[in-house]
Amino acid sequence: QVQLTQSGGGSVQSGESMRLTCTAAGATVNDYHMGWIRQAEGEEREFVAAIDWTGFVRRYGTVADGRFLIFRDNTKNTMDLWMYNLTPEDTATYYCAAAKDWKELQESRAEYWGRGTQVTFSP
Repeated sequence: QVQLTQSGGGSVQSGESMRLTCTAAGATVNDYHMGWIRQAEGEEREFVAAIDWTGFVRRYGTVADGRFLIFRDNTKNTMDLWMYNLTPEDTATYYCAAAKDWKELQESRAEYWGRGTQVTFSP
């Protein structure tokens, strides 16, 4: 079992940046690839970013558009998503996710999920 606890999120205005943090707990958490998947109200899930278990390989979804950065610290069992130049289209619930299948995350699927944190663009 892997438990994912999220922090960060809230309202953001034009030009501001935001950091989301996911803290993982479990016996073999460092065996898992981790990532972020978001879902806007009434929309399908969207892949945002993923980082492999080593922390050296990263993938970004089209929604990131060069504006998001994902990091992982296996010594602290944490993963961060830094988001810059947010727009109204980034308003969504962001979920931390973990999976042993690298492709699974990029398909917006996961074995374990955080509870989600709301990010709202406020003009």
